Amino acid sequence: MVAFVGRHRELRLLAAELERIVPGDSRPGRCLLIRGRRRVGKSRLVEQFVETLDTPSVYFTAAGSPMPQEVRRFCADVADSPLPGRELLAAANPEDWDSALRLLAAALPEDGPSIVVIDEVPYLMDGEHVFEGVLQRAWDRQLSRKPVLLILIGSDLSMMEALNSYERPFHQRGREMVVGPLNPADLSAMLEVDAAEAIDAALVTGGLPLVCTEWQPGTDVWDFLATALADPTSALLVSAERSLAAEFPAAVQARAVLAAIGSGERTFANIARASGGLGATPLQRSLDVLNDKRLVVGELPLSTRPSKERRYRVADPYLRFWLHFIAPYMAEIERGRGDLTLARIRRGWTSWRGRAVEPLVRDALARLLPDGALPAAGVVGSYWTRANDVEVDIVGADRGPIARELLFVGSIKWLDQATFDAHDLAVLHRHRAALTDQPLPILAVSRAGVSCGGLDAAYGPEELLAAWRSAEGR
Repeated sequence: MVAFVGRHRELRLLAAELERIVPGDSRPGRCLLIRGRRRVGKSRLVEQFVETLDTPSVYFTAAGSPMPQEVRRFCADVADSPLPGRELLAAANPEDWDSALRLLAAALPEDGPSIVVIDEVPYLMDGEHVFEGVLQRAWDRQLSRKPVLLILIGSDLSMMEALNSYERPFHQRGREMVVGPLNPADLSAMLEVDAAEAIDAALVTGGLPLVCTEWQPGTDVWDFLATALADPTSALLVSAERSLAAEFPAAVQARAVLAAIGSGERTFANIARASGGLGATPLQRSLDVLNDKRLVVGELPLSTRPSKERRYRVADPYLRFWLHFIAPYMAEIERGRGDLTLARIRRGWTSWRGRAVEPLVRDALARLLPDGALPAAGVVGSYWTRANDVEVDIVGADRGPIARELLFVGSIKWLDQATFDAHDLAVLHRHRAALTDQPLPILAVSRAGVSCGGLDAAYGPEELLAAWRSAEGR
């Protein structure tokens, strides 16, 4: 198993930030704010970056302990680091962050760059913004005057975004960087599978490195699932529950709403019923929480006309798979009957995958275009009506959800054997006519290929994977 794969773009960005530090400048220090969902590999990425360098560094991870304990642990990590003035913190034994960060600045070298990493920053933040204010003062008065790269990492996306927002003390002190999961191109290389199987892997694992490390290279999704479902402690089974417990330690209602969406409900009314008959106000409150946590996405049809037909989906592919196929049957798996769960996944796989792959396909097209056949789009979405009598899987437009100009439409057919054929093309023509009277270019995305003419563009698994390979510069 490869220990570390992909992340070429992120490693280049980290290296570029370090290269911008010029000792001797009046304020050579730089700060990078890294955010991403739990278990996407943020910490591993930064550790890998630091390990390849011969630069003095310290790596501290907050644990949510009372402030004096966090400060003591921070000082202990500095004392164990190769920073030239590390003994200053051990000798002074500071009791608060103000003193600790001031002494840290004194411990940093003057004649060359250093790296300071504070992981799980949201654990240090509070409603009064005390730590943020202390950090801002330390950065403005001492730390930014040293040739240091300060890296702040956090899994709570909304809190990390707030850290750099206009109303907060640390506003515009750091550059933001988002770390996502491993993309399908990374998975293809890591798991030694072809493009179609890599996309299957992305839908099941979400590209989470901890889950992917349990996937034996060269095996398909069914071998992986059979092994994982036979082990109640596998990362596939336990990672989601641990992440949700950290995100929602007491928000039972939001968990119920998330489960309803994960089961396949997409409209407000259906989610309310599946959540136990929640009223409109508490349901909206829960949806707002889930949206703030970036767990759920609410989408509107993409067209030139306004619409209120919002649909919701779970944003993370792994969590979507876990909520639908794993969470309701954990008791079954824990009593050693993962074979029953696997059989259930096999029965529902084709229909579930057909819808689950749609956001990934739209993301790939947004990355891939323009090409020789289609123009670039400001947004790639989809279109539907309340009665679902018209559904267009792919709509490209200049903006969304209310477009000035539609650019192209398309259909996704993600079956193992059946190709996109003349019947599918006729349906797409009919639905395009319901959306617009413009003769927009038509495209098809098919796992098994295309067996008809009349298309302006067609894409398969290999073409989709090229979108991520191009973005990674490979």
